[in-house]
Amino acid sequence: MITINGTLSRITFQNPENHYTVCRVAVPKVADAITVVGHLPGVAQGERLKLKGTWISHPKYGEQFKAASFEITLPSSMSGIRKYLSSGIIPGINQELADRIVDTFGEQTLEIIENEPDRLLDVYGIGKIKQKMIETAWNAHHSVRRVMDMLQGTNIDSAKAAAILKTYGDRALEVLTEDTFRIARDIPAIGFAVVDELARALGTEKEAEERLKACLVCRLLDLEQDGHMFEQKEDLIRACAQRAGVSAELLSDALGSLNADNEVMIEKDRVYLAPLHKAEAGISRRIKALLSMPAPDFHLDNDLINAQVLSAMAVQLSREQMDVLTRIMGQKISIITGGPGTGKTTLIKALCVVFRMLRLKVMLAAPTGRAARRLTEVTGRAAKTLHKLLGFNPDTETFEYDFTNPLDLDLLVVDEASMVDTQLMYRVSEALPAGAGLILVGDTFQLPSVGPGNVLSDIIDSAQVAVFALTRIFRQARKSPIVMHAHSIRNGQMPDIKSAPADQPSQFYFIEAGTPARVAETICELCAIRIPKAFPHIRETQVLTPMHRGEAGTISLNQRLQAVLNDTPGGIESHGHTFKTGDKVMHLKNNYDKEVFNGDIGRVIEADKSTGQVLVDYEDRTVAYDLPELDELTLAYAISVHKSQGSEYDAVIIALTTAHFPLLQRNLLYTAMTRGKCLVIIVGSTRAFKTAFDNNRTALRRSGLKERLEENL
Repeated sequence: MITINGTLSRITFQNPENHYTVCRVAVPKVADAITVVGHLPGVAQGERLKLKGTWISHPKYGEQFKAASFEITLPSSMSGIRKYLSSGIIPGINQELADRIVDTFGEQTLEIIENEPDRLLDVYGIGKIKQKMIETAWNAHHSVRRVMDMLQGTNIDSAKAAAILKTYGDRALEVLTEDTFRIARDIPAIGFAVVDELARALGTEKEAEERLKACLVCRLLDLEQDGHMFEQKEDLIRACAQRAGVSAELLSDALGSLNADNEVMIEKDRVYLAPLHKAEAGISRRIKALLSMPAPDFHLDNDLINAQVLSAMAVQLSREQMDVLTRIMGQKISIITGGPGTGKTTLIKALCVVFRMLRLKVMLAAPTGRAARRLTEVTGRAAKTLHKLLGFNPDTETFEYDFTNPLDLDLLVVDEASMVDTQLMYRVSEALPAGAGLILVGDTFQLPSVGPGNVLSDIIDSAQVAVFALTRIFRQARKSPIVMHAHSIRNGQMPDIKSAPADQPSQFYFIEAGTPARVAETICELCAIRIPKAFPHIRETQVLTPMHRGEAGTISLNQRLQAVLNDTPGGIESHGHTFKTGDKVMHLKNNYDKEVFNGDIGRVIEADKSTGQVLVDYEDRTVAYDLPELDELTLAYAISVHKSQGSEYDAVIIALTTAHFPLLQRNLLYTAMTRGKCLVIIVGSTRAFKTAFDNNRTALRRSGLKERLEENL
């Protein structure tokens, strides 16, 4: 770490949400001010800073100092204090008043304002109102400094400190000193170990119950991030005993206290966080309740169904599709599965036609914005995200529709159901009216949901719900090497990935590239030159990669692809990205005010540095982002395979190297390949491909939903 001392001369940009700052700092004996980037909460122009960090090289802006931590250094000399107080940092103190304050208290001025502000009344011209105004302004500005001072010497860097300040605001210091372990629960990304170090430094005893309870809860939160619903009691206590360095008996007592407080639920030696237990048990209860209701009894002639479908869709259903359609109409809950090219979407459209003929109210939904829009496009019927369907309120984090206020529908069809986690499925099941039907459509061979649980697979494996697996690959789909290779992988058969014909264009290619650097170079060449030349009809090419870091990860690939695909000058910098007109970008978190959602991809149509505003076209509408909102955007020339789930693209390029080893699995490979509609190109090593194919040991998620559906736990 390098240490730099200087005076903050200008703040170029600061995000009020996370305090990410770009500023200029004047350093003694250095002619030009240096550019500093990093999370710098509470800094103001004119303040002296002690910065620790490293030098980095920005491709456009050159050398910058990336601050990992900082201190605000208050002046100690009388002249320095006069200059500091009159700088405007503390509103209400001008040059004349600053002189009078310093003349009264001398070098103790700042210490007195900090610790004995009532003594300001001794200064000529300061009454009670003025004194209170100065005290309030000082505390407002220096509350952040006090937090940062407290965190110096800990493993809580400025980025984590910014997260603490954002979460707790002016109560941050109080939480840090009086309820330290709350931070580990509220902000899991900081982690137990870091918070524990701080708490121990503040005097928390090793065997303190609040420490042991926090250790247990944080372990369960870590497991939730990995997709697990619970942990075995014995394994939880063993892991936490090792982490906390205390006896298993003490941890068992702490776990009992958590259980008594209903923060965790213990069931058959399975320890759940209370919200996850409620969700899992709730899904089981609602599914059983729906299945206990009388099944619909529709008597429709197959010829009539065929005629209606043919008239509405100009499609003749296959025997398999017709069989599924007629049988599914007699079910309260059913699941449709199948690989690419098996007609799942056609079947959904046909079901909508038939239920409309029966004058039943059908709603379509999907877990993500892109998946919902794709469902709308392929069915010709409006589809919503599940959050929008359920009336989610982001301010209160509540849902409008639930058990007491159910949805007004006869049938709900949820596409891409493998992406729905336990807590969201619980909300869906709670909002279904007792007389309604539910159809889940998905492919269990794809990646599981990002959130905890394995809902679709658990429901299927329970054998309590009717499952209809489409297996017939339609003739047109059989001509596609994308579809056929995907089915080979799905069925555990190694595809011949190097069989592309040499004399004519193909839909599938494998390009050998032995190193991550060569992979990145080849991908840039494909996007910029080879695909546009060989496949001029391709409108959208999406690069997919398993990881974010490394030369073949999303971060590096996005920088390189932006350089070769977008030479537009200018742009607006934010969080290490430069957004320019023409850039392909992705929205990162649900924004219900803007009606743009996590995973939505658009194009920048304007990046105005003078106004600090970026305009993004999301196909059907334009969304404006001000500077503080740019942390909701990232470049999207390359995205992770997980982010692509639920979407389809004209062409897909998949980066696959042995550097991605931790994530190389068969379901990841299958998910990536099935994103491409017209063209799939894998760039990487044969060894990496074989590693992914051979690894069918998908990490088993600990979930009790299957057993709950089979019996009452």
